[in-house]
Amino acid sequence: MECIEVKNVVKRYGNITALNNLSFSVPCYGRYALLGPNGAGKSTTLKILSGLLKPDQGEAYIKGMPPNSKEVKKILGYLPEDAMPYRTLTVVENLEYFASFRGVPRQRVYELINLLDLESYANVEAGKLSRGNLQKLSIALTILHNPEVVLLDEPLNYLDIPTQEKVINLLRSMKATFLVSTHIMSIATRLTDHVIIINKGGVVWAGTIEELKNLGREDEPIESIVARIMSGGS
Repeated sequence: MECIEVKNVVKRYGNITALNNLSFSVPCYGRYALLGPNGAGKSTTLKILSGLLKPDQGEAYIKGMPPNSKEVKKILGYLPEDAMPYRTLTVVENLEYFASFRGVPRQRVYELINLLDLESYANVEAGKLSRGNLQKLSIALTILHNPEVVLLDEPLNYLDIPTQEKVINLLRSMKATFLVSTHIMSIATRLTDHVIIINKGGVVWAGTIEELKNLGREDEPIESIVARIMSGGS
C-alpha cells in the first residue's frame, strides 16, 4: 500500500512554478529522502502533503486520504524547516499542550524531554531557547504522538554532532513511513534507503541509495553523483 502519493501536482507562486507536474509515491514503512537544490520544490511538496498548502492542479494523499482531513492529522507528524513552537510557552508546556489534545499520556512528554536532553530547559520559554534546543523541541512535538507518517524538512538543522546522533537513532527506531527533505546527502544515507531527486519542480531520478551509488565512477563520492543528476548530467 502507498502511504504517500503525489499525482501530477502543480503549484505556482505568482509567475513562479514551484512544482511542475510532480508525481511520486512512498510505500507504507518506506524511508525516502527528497533531495534537490534550493528552490527545487522540496518544502512546497511537504507543505502540500501536510495539508498547509493546496496544489493548483493534481492531487496528494496520505494513506489514501486528503492531507487536510482530520484522519490524516491524527496519524501525521510534520517538521517544517524552521519550526516555531509557541514562543511564550515553556518546553514542557508546549509538549503537554499538544499531548492533551492528541490524547498522549504525560509520561511520553517526559520520555522525550529525557531522550533529547531537554531536562535543563523544561521550564524555559520556547522563545528564549537556542536554535539547537528549539529544534529538539520541534522534533519532540513532531513525534510526540508516534505518528504513522512522518514528514521532515531538514531535521538536523542547528543540531550539534552528539545530538544529531541521538535524533538519528530515535528516528530510526520508529516504525513509520518517512519522507525526509534535505540537501545533505549524509543525512539521506543515515535516515533513508530510497531517494527521490527533484529539480525545477519535477522528479529527475528515483531509486535506492545503492542504485544511486552504482551510477558513479569508482570511488566517486555520492554527492558528486547527485550533483551531476541535479544538473542534468548522467
